[in-house]
Amino acid sequence: MTHALALALSLVTGDLASRRSPVVQVVDQVSPAVVYVGTVQVVERTFRSRSLFDDLFYGPSEERRAVEGLGSGVIVDASGIVITNDHVIRGASEVHVVLADGRQLDAEVIGADADADLAVLRIQGRGPFPTARLGTSSDLMIGETVVAIGSPLGLKKTVTAGVVSALGRTIRNEGRTFNDFIQTDASINPGNSGGPLLNIDGEIIGINTAIIASAQNIGFAIPADKVRRIVTELTQFGKVRPAWVGLDVQPLTPELRQQLGWDRTYGAVVGNVEAGSPAEKAGFQRGDIVMQVGTTQVEDADDFTSRVRGFTARSPIRVQVFRSGVPVEATVVPIEFPPELVDSTVWERLGVRLKPMPGVGMVVGTVRAGSVSAQVGLRAGDVIRKINNRATLSLPEYREAVIQARAARSVLLLVVRGQRGYHLTLPF
Repeated sequence: MTHALALALSLVTGDLASRRSPVVQVVDQVSPAVVYVGTVQVVERTFRSRSLFDDLFYGPSEERRAVEGLGSGVIVDASGIVITNDHVIRGASEVHVVLADGRQLDAEVIGADADADLAVLRIQGRGPFPTARLGTSSDLMIGETVVAIGSPLGLKKTVTAGVVSALGRTIRNEGRTFNDFIQTDASINPGNSGGPLLNIDGEIIGINTAIIASAQNIGFAIPADKVRRIVTELTQFGKVRPAWVGLDVQPLTPELRQQLGWDRTYGAVVGNVEAGSPAEKAGFQRGDIVMQVGTTQVEDADDFTSRVRGFTARSPIRVQVFRSGVPVEATVVPIEFPPELVDSTVWERLGVRLKPMPGVGMVVGTVRAGSVSAQVGLRAGDVIRKINNRATLSLPEYREAVIQARAARSVLLLVVRGQRGYHLTLPF
């Protein structure tokens, strides 16, 4: 090799080394663990023919067609455990993943949670598979560099970079509230959903999930600490066990602020602490003003309730309250909602006592005078078949439906009286 050629090669090598930025290193390290998630959903469509004769004699026709969806995911265990978004796989009859090396393999849905918008898949194939490490979101700094990898619009292995724009963001969509998001300006587009948001060390600090369609470079990711809690639940139990704290909060009115000496516009006031609850054991008191959950400011009562729903049973929640003019910090460890409290909850909120009738549903036994149930005309003998579209044909189903609905402002009941059924929406 001539001296000139050796010098040229060394210059090229040197240039590559200087261009190997931290972002490039993250991509090299993590991209093998990022997968394309493809789904197939069978959609039924009813349509009428062009002939009135055909419609009269044969009825309207039905068409079944397969609709394909796309998204992203990331492998977090060498056995083939994949994290993605619930909305990526919701309603799918088939799910598959395409690995970075081009292999396409079927995937099984282990569990999904719509409230957290997270799902866990298991790749149906022989491992070990490349993995990415789930980091922490507790020490994120606004302005730090982040990298997003995914398949926006089906363009596999797309990389974008940006910064953490904000933390603890709350967004509302279709009447639902999602909170505690990481906001980033790293470009996120449809198809990025379910892919990882990474720090400069190559750790997953969030799962990309949402964008504001009318804006540019405003994307949101579910923080890693919440992902870890939800994924652990889904992997172990196939569902998320709702956490019960036993703390009821209410909005802070101007009058309450003045009485409690609170001069801020955010927060929620504790209206009730249930006897024997985790909140009572943690020392919460009526009149406490909830200021923060973790390191995130609580905006109002709805915000507090929504944030607590992001925790699972046995996951400690650090809460800061304002009490008698002094900030006080407490840690509450939620538990699963005790099934035996369902009956008293329904009696307190709806004013009815129910008893199971096997194969029929929950039968109304007593209606409290003046209750919301009495006001809408519920009476003894009525049968509750569904609560918020969840079947209540047995006592366990009924209790599970109430537990899932207990944080809602209202419940939708399917009531059967005689041969007729009708829906009622009651405040809860």
